[in-house]
Amino acid sequence: MKKQRTNAVIVKEQVGEESVENAEPVLQEKVYRGVITQEPEDRAVEIDDLDSIAVSEASKYKFVNNVHRFFTVGLNKFPFVETVSYKGRVSWLQGRPAWIADYASHFSTSRHFIARSLNGKNDYYTQKVSTGDKFNVFSSEVNLEFHLVLDISQHMMWFYAHDVDKDLRYFVRTYKVGCGRVDHDMQSGCLSPLGTFKLSDKIAIFKEGIEGYFKDSKIEMISVFGTRWIPYVGEEDNTLAMIKGYGIHGAPWYRNETTGELEENRASIGQYVSSGCVRLYQEDMEELFSIVITKPTTVQIVKTIKDAKLPGVAMEDLAIAASN
Repeated sequence: MKKQRTNAVIVKEQVGEESVENAEPVLQEKVYRGVITQEPEDRAVEIDDLDSIAVSEASKYKFVNNVHRFFTVGLNKFPFVETVSYKGRVSWLQGRPAWIADYASHFSTSRHFIARSLNGKNDYYTQKVSTGDKFNVFSSEVNLEFHLVLDISQHMMWFYAHDVDKDLRYFVRTYKVGCGRVDHDMQSGCLSPLGTFKLSDKIAIFKEGIEGYFKDSKIEMISVFGTRWIPYVGEEDNTLAMIKGYGIHGAPWYRNETTGELEENRASIGQYVSSGCVRLYQEDMEELFSIVITKPTTVQIVKTIKDAKLPGVAMEDLAIAASN
């Protein structure tokens, strides 16, 4: 990463049990693996309750990745996204040409999402556009929400889209994650609380040079939270306690003592190492961020996938029923 110092606007926020100051989001270059299927992990899903919809889907979809269906302008896109052709003069904006930011606002779709679709690759920040260029946005006719299920025992997170009005559920993909440190006094057995939570809009984007406070020390925010931060809030299971200060963020970065360059601590994913937050690889966090930040999103954290409760009817199950 090339060193850049930025004068950032600071917003006070709780993260874990410590106070930090989050910098105003700033776009940065990022890297994405761009695979359609994932390599199998060492640990398989243990299915001891085949009547559980969540368990059954966990087995069936663990290595499936449908993210490309958000961004492709071809025929295989999700039914809740639509392809538009860019033009500067549009009926929904008067007095000046429409830019990518205007399309993003009008269609409740992030600029990161549009950029990846527009560029046809894992580029979330380049927004050069000409008349006739095609890109995807979320359909304004679909009441869309997202649902994330984190299985602490497997360090895996399942990602679903939910068409609320039709009550249809679409599987997107799974992510390998890092969880909180082991703590046998917690219901979950680690510092990550069990429960059903909602993603907050107090998001942040970090890059090298953005600083804030963590544990009363001034730090580069990327060294703790990676390049993205999305907090979640809600009530912990079997308690009256409202959790606050937890979130989903990227793997932390560290300074290589030999080269002096920042490097991602990828070994922390798949481990019980955080103060309770959920960690993802940089490319996964930036992908998830681009999709969910403009839509209501639920995060369900469970001990095992068999405890999960999924919204709606699986689209695949509906198709099977219709054919019988």
